[in-house]
Amino acid sequence: MDGTLSQNDLSHVVEADKAHVWHHLVQHKTFETTDPRIIVEGKGMRVWDQHGREALDAVSGAVWTVNVGYGRKTIVDAISEQLLKLNYFAGALGSVPGALFAEKLIEKMPGMSRVYYTNSGSEANEKAFKMVRQIAHKRYGGKKHKILYRERDYHGTTIGALSAGGQLERNAQYGPFAPGFVEVPHCLEYRAQWDLTGEAYGQKAADAIEEVILREGPDTVGALCLEPVTAGGGVIVPPPGYWERVQEICRKYDVLLHIDEVVCGVGRTGTWFGYQHYGVEPDFVTMAKGVASGYAAIACCVTSERVFDLFKDDASDPMNYFRDISTFGGCTAGPAAALENMRIIEDEGLLDNTVAMGDYMLDRLSELKDKHAVIGDVRGKGLFLGAELVADRATKEPVSEKEVGAVVAGCNAAGVIIGATNRSVPGLNNTLCFAPALIATKDDIDQIIDAVDQSLTKVFA
Repeated sequence: MDGTLSQNDLSHVVEADKAHVWHHLVQHKTFETTDPRIIVEGKGMRVWDQHGREALDAVSGAVWTVNVGYGRKTIVDAISEQLLKLNYFAGALGSVPGALFAEKLIEKMPGMSRVYYTNSGSEANEKAFKMVRQIAHKRYGGKKHKILYRERDYHGTTIGALSAGGQLERNAQYGPFAPGFVEVPHCLEYRAQWDLTGEAYGQKAADAIEEVILREGPDTVGALCLEPVTAGGGVIVPPPGYWERVQEICRKYDVLLHIDEVVCGVGRTGTWFGYQHYGVEPDFVTMAKGVASGYAAIACCVTSERVFDLFKDDASDPMNYFRDISTFGGCTAGPAAALENMRIIEDEGLLDNTVAMGDYMLDRLSELKDKHAVIGDVRGKGLFLGAELVADRATKEPVSEKEVGAVVAGCNAAGVIIGATNRSVPGLNNTLCFAPALIATKDDIDQIIDAVDQSLTKVFA
């Protein structure tokens, strides 16, 4: 990992990429005159591209995934050993790593009991949606089928997941969507919808969910799907009092609570799962990215035994069980990698490190806010943080997307890769996003903050 690569070393790779790869979230017109960036190697929190340029990755693989950092040989060895024994068998039957990781995972999730393996976060959420719909038919004549989702939350890329997507720009041009999905208001106090603060605001934001349930009819609402901390919609930490009231509402109206931990799960916020900060008891928990830190594809839909029991209460009925399959949910590399990933987090004390370094980084971002008037708000939980940029603090008018892009580019030029909200909320794609690996040190965070400081100074001088 010495970064001595040169452009000539990978010239064919670059040409092959330009000719044949369709990149994610990228306008490809620019590649007619410029080359795509190819990430070649990674170690710890640093990556190298085809030119040998080193960068500190402050977003864990660009989308909050590589929680334990790059170059973990023990994870690679665990995958290799498992693949030689058994690489795949459909999930209708079991596997050794599948059973062992499910056991280990459930130990971290009191109140939950069953793990359904899939290959992506979108698919994990789809499984929960299908379970809710099947329960509606089994118990309520199909009536209690509606699924509530929150404005600004994101639950995946499929048409079904986009139907529960609270980001209008992410959804644009992909409709019509599946019926029976209903939006509830966001809970971002910085963009307040009510003249309240703190716990009063949190409870009011939750009460707004109850208002939707009453409007739609409690006998029609089957589930509520929320991120514990909203990710791509602006890194939104719910106000105090919010989650406790949400739990009360779900129990009052017999609404199943589905928490999407695809981003927050497996340590990102300083606990194993984001919802565990708030003492709530979900019925479904979905997860993906950090489960194996990107070393293998794996996602899970985890349920309580109460939910699981609903699919075996009448074995004589051939339609009674969950009639679903995920082809690559039968891959064994995922749970093998996930077991070792979890061991690393435990043995290296990465949850404690995430809390300590998250607090340190939030303090450093607050210092930047004191220095740069363009920062309107900083927020986050653990090593999952955001800084919202505004042209005017009094009016909270957002800066332009072009300016946000310039800040990201400036950090990149300084050797630090950061993120920003992207094609999410119309007119409000103005939040810088940070999710360094759980192994981050104060020196790493200082390097990130210094790059942001320099870039903000340059762009908004």
